[in-house]
Amino acid sequence: MSAVLAVLFFIPILGVLLSLTQPSGETWNHLASTVLPRYLVNTAVLVLGVGLGVPIIGAGTAWLVTMCRFPGRRVFQWALILPLAMPAYVIAYAYTDFLQPAGPLQSLLRELTGLSYREYWFPEVRSLGGAVAMLILVLYPYAYMLSRTAFLDQSICALDVSRTLGCGPWTSFLRVALPLARPAIVAGTALALMETLADYGTVSFFGVPNFTTGIVRAWIAFGDRTTAAQLASVLLIFVFLVLFFEAQSRRRARFHQATNRYQKLQRHRLRGLAAAAAFIACLLPLFLGFLLPTGVLFSMALEAGDQQFGKRYFDLVGNSVTLAAVTAVLAVVLATLMAYARRLQGGWLVSTTNRMAAMGYAIPGTIIAVGVLIPFAAFDNALDAWLRANWGISSGLLLTGSITALVFAYLVRFLAVSLNTIDSGLSKIRLSMDDAARTLGARPLAALLKVHAPIMWPSLLTAALIVFVDVMKELPATLVMRPFNFDTLAVQAHNFAADERLTEAATPALTIVAVGIPPVILLSRAIARGRPGQGSRTVKDEI
Repeated sequence: MSAVLAVLFFIPILGVLLSLTQPSGETWNHLASTVLPRYLVNTAVLVLGVGLGVPIIGAGTAWLVTMCRFPGRRVFQWALILPLAMPAYVIAYAYTDFLQPAGPLQSLLRELTGLSYREYWFPEVRSLGGAVAMLILVLYPYAYMLSRTAFLDQSICALDVSRTLGCGPWTSFLRVALPLARPAIVAGTALALMETLADYGTVSFFGVPNFTTGIVRAWIAFGDRTTAAQLASVLLIFVFLVLFFEAQSRRRARFHQATNRYQKLQRHRLRGLAAAAAFIACLLPLFLGFLLPTGVLFSMALEAGDQQFGKRYFDLVGNSVTLAAVTAVLAVVLATLMAYARRLQGGWLVSTTNRMAAMGYAIPGTIIAVGVLIPFAAFDNALDAWLRANWGISSGLLLTGSITALVFAYLVRFLAVSLNTIDSGLSKIRLSMDDAARTLGARPLAALLKVHAPIMWPSLLTAALIVFVDVMKELPATLVMRPFNFDTLAVQAHNFAADERLTEAATPALTIVAVGIPPVILLSRAIARGRPGQGSRTVKDEI
């Protein structure tokens, strides 16, 4: 059963790859001769820029809040994750309003200098460089979270040895802690790069042509699903390259702790300029990635906000919450069954198929949308033709005309999030619990419901919350696959921004951010309590 589910979720990816065997049409030839080189260059620049900025900010701030003592550290250690609740396209809307010629910053600059517009140089935010900056500001928490976890897991003994050899705090960081945390830093950066390749809202709003905008354009504007699938296949190759280089970076390297001594961390106290520098280094990404854009959005919402605030707005909220809740429940149930099957059966087949199903998180939403629509549309058309021929009735678009196909696409995209979380929670339950349940006559399903689920409910809740927030933020798959006249908050914000109605886009954008804050704080608390050797923890502490 687990293997069948995993293969089912891998079918859309396989369908996209098979599109490479189909003959190229006029649309593909036109794109290849005109904009395809720009797609390649812009995508490469985005990957390179984010790949450099995310680990520098993420690992640097993680080391400061973990191993140093300075004013504000206790707040920064959880607040630095807050930009994760801010979708990249939302922060792009906020900075466009803040940095535009009529915005507050340039208006203040003209008042102070007496210069007129175009008499001074000012960076253009709606550019390739601006897109790189937006993505770095909201994606560095991936590297921060995993780096901080790695630093917390490191034994104090290794750092003590380095100090006995004459290394100061910064030398110990560069020569001992940083190399030991390299796998976590690379993994966090790889996650950020996956999100970069998946982004559509930011690059579309900033007018930066890349593969995601090309896929949506080929599908919606040209109506050419073959070209869209072929563009998705090329982007999929980028994804596989990122995964390959991430695996190669670890290759034969192994990182183990040589001791079981986990003492309380002895943080280095910073004073004077060093303390001020650490405070500013942590404040800047938090301010630029969360506080400033949130303030701008709040001001915009108060100024005008969504003029349709009323029944239409509550319909949008209802649509978004319905999609997110249904997907979260299904993702938790399916991930629990798959993780439990791996626990009971083990073996290479279940492990391999589970890994195949987890690949969806590394695939951009546009690719998954194309991969789901092709087989689902074929099924809808075949079923409708059969019913017309034999019964004289029409089934219409049974799957693609409802939220069924869209929810399935979300599951393909985010199943890995719940699967990894639940698998981690399940691994903390001793196998002796399974043996005890069997001796009492409990079948596997009964043992799962009555024994395992109550113990690992914090993991189940965490998985559901994370999937819920991810679905609320998801834009490209929703934009391509949503049923007719079925919009969400993300789509509404995108449509307003595309029409340059930024103040009206602020209301749905703020709602998305507000929904994402509680799970982000939950993750931060879980990381802070995750250092080994801190004694026993209750179920409540696991949250």
